[in-house]
Amino acid sequence: MTEFSYLLMIVIAVVGMIVQARLQSVFRKYSRVPFGAGLTGREVAERMLRDHGIMDVKVVSTRGHLSDHYNPATRTVNLSESVYGSCSIAAAAVAAHECGHAVQHSYGYAPLRLRSALVPIIQFASNISTWIIILGIILIESVPVIFWVGIATIAASALFSIVTLPVEYNASERALVWLESSGTLPPAQMSGARTSLRWAARTYLVAALSAIATLLYYLGFARDND
Repeated sequence: MTEFSYLLMIVIAVVGMIVQARLQSVFRKYSRVPFGAGLTGREVAERMLRDHGIMDVKVVSTRGHLSDHYNPATRTVNLSESVYGSCSIAAAAVAAHECGHAVQHSYGYAPLRLRSALVPIIQFASNISTWIIILGIILIESVPVIFWVGIATIAASALFSIVTLPVEYNASERALVWLESSGTLPPAQMSGARTSLRWAARTYLVAALSAIATLLYYLGFARDND
């Protein structure tokens, strides 16, 4: 079981690198394709928020590449520099996706509420999980409970990754529906937006699979040392 889980982790890691490389390639491609409305990522985001009656969320620029995110605590849609001021299909898709999270927050989307509730736990677990696992391996014969605490932190991370999937896929669906229904993107360019968001979503799927494989590996390790 341990050997299989280890091999699975390697396979998923390779797949993850391929997906990430493909995402970067797709983003570069559609970042060079302007769309008819001629709106920047910021303007797309502001229009989508306004169309959904959301007036208390600000659209701001943030450093980094593909660092776009919605912060429910500060009620801000944070767009990376390559999205915030860009008039491209990729920028429109990413901006609308992040606004999809703002819409989820405004409408009380249950998976988003669950993910937000898990954030403090995951932040704490991520800071201690590695050290607890290492200590647990060293003391697995004498104090096995430490290792199981480490497994619990990994299980929490896996749960967070799984909960993240419907949140991300739903945000993308909301974005695509609005981009099409509002006429922000013409029908001929919707496929580019779909492709961009599809590859972005796959990074979260790979992350969830990786977290599950890691959990299975350590569960197998625990069984082998029982």
